[in-house]
Amino acid sequence: MKVFGFVRDVPRTVRLLALGSFLNGVVSFTFVYLFVYLTGPRGLGVPQAGVIAGIGGIGLVAGNFTGGWFGDRYGHRRMLLTGALVSGAALAVLPVLPVAAMYGALPLAQYAAGVVRAANAALVAVSVPEGSRRQSFALVRAGSNAAFAVGPPLGALIAARFSYDWLFVADGLGTLLFAGYAAAVLPAHGTAHSRPVRDPGAPGLLRELRARPAVPVLLAAILCVDLVYRQQYSTLPVFLAEHGHGAQFYGWLLSINGGLILLLELPAAHALRRRAPLGIVGTGLLLVGLGYAVLIPGAGALFAVTMMASLTAGEILYKTTATAYVADQAPAHAQGRFQSLYAGASISGQVLAPPLGGALYAHAPGLLWPVCAVLACAAGAAVLAARRLRGAGTPSVPVCEGPAVPVPERRTQSG
Repeated sequence: MKVFGFVRDVPRTVRLLALGSFLNGVVSFTFVYLFVYLTGPRGLGVPQAGVIAGIGGIGLVAGNFTGGWFGDRYGHRRMLLTGALVSGAALAVLPVLPVAAMYGALPLAQYAAGVVRAANAALVAVSVPEGSRRQSFALVRAGSNAAFAVGPPLGALIAARFSYDWLFVADGLGTLLFAGYAAAVLPAHGTAHSRPVRDPGAPGLLRELRARPAVPVLLAAILCVDLVYRQQYSTLPVFLAEHGHGAQFYGWLLSINGGLILLLELPAAHALRRRAPLGIVGTGLLLVGLGYAVLIPGAGALFAVTMMASLTAGEILYKTTATAYVADQAPAHAQGRFQSLYAGASISGQVLAPPLGGALYAHAPGLLWPVCAVLACAAGAAVLAARRLRGAGTPSVPVCEGPAVPVPERRTQSG
């Protein structure tokens, strides 16, 4: 219980955002069943469904890459609310739209969802001082991961009892309710973080990145490893099925991943809070590579379980720590843009992993796991080497033992 005591010391804004992420994530299950919906009730062929799902994924990545830019200019709270309203409205009406309209509505909804994700990360970053952000990001991720454990089974129940159309209605209405919740708990004039930080004379983004050479190295490594990491959702189930493992076994593997993250990520973030971040991230990426290397000798159950355990350990180490490191390195006037760069890199595999991994597996199945292992290990080695670059270290700031900034009674930080 002592390990989890730090949750009380995380700023109230972050705790509220974590709760909001959980509530919104519980009903954010349409992406899981989108392809089934398009090829089933909508009666589309696999190629057409793939195109619609693909452009939706591109919209999501684009929203992550650009949401922070708007947040730095107009305020992160405002962009979170705008994105949630647009995404919720588009999803709620999707079932009544003709197929032609889905080519525009789905990427719009996904783009807005990406903006929400980037704004949410930026709000966490501006609510906690540099050097004390790992626990806060871990708490928000815990909310999202807990929601993912609940959402897909709930979605399956709704689809079975009612119809797949109701999945989109529930997702849309839930996202609109999340917008209302965020508006209530993040008042527009709560603190100094309510307004974007504007400095007309501040250096541009490229100059800021050049001043922090370890950050571009980290971003490139995250983009590379996300392409590898997300093979577990595309080529891995195909590989397992071809070696005699059914859908139930694959489901249990994903359960191992989710269960270990929920149990261990918060304690790990607390225990490692004083350790140098790039060393933790680099080790995590190496563990991802090691996990896929385990599959090279064979596809037995023990190999698969060991692979997932290594992959999960790597995820626990690198995801929260990397997010917090980018936030710590960001200047105040570009916090949103730094978070957008990380958010976009960290979800790019959702679009790139299926076609690239699928193409390699189709033409040279024996090369897929060695290539994945080499890419992830190379990314990890690059991050470890980046520790020697100028400005790579995180500023030495005592670990936060209370609210990071003054929060007036009944008022919270917002951006």
